[in-house]
Amino acid sequence: MKRAWILAAALLPALAPAAAVAADAPAGKAEAKAAAAPLTAGEVKKVDREARKLTIKHGPIENLKMPPMTMVFRVKDAAMLEGLEAGTQIRFRAEEADGGYLVTRLQKAKS
Repeated sequence: MKRAWILAAALLPALAPAAAVAADAPAGKAEAKAAAAPLTAGEVKKVDREARKLTIKHGPIENLKMPPMTMVFRVKDAAMLEGLEAGTQIRFRAEEADGGYLVTRLQKAKS
């Protein structure tokens, strides 16, 4: 019995990194899936740089099961607002976060 405990104690540090990698795997897959998800077409109606918010008139947002409408979104990073102004056509990805909606990816639409 004592040998079994010694063996288990010796193997535990070797197994811990494998368990940590396995725990990270689902999150990595979820992030990759979100990055590959389709972007929604929209038109910027207002840019509020100070509050890091965009008002967007958008088409259906599939991942949120949201119909077309005009609404305010927070942006993940203030740098996303660079070069945007009312009337800019965009493609974006939004997620539900902290009781609101957050733009996590954004690119200007190709004309």
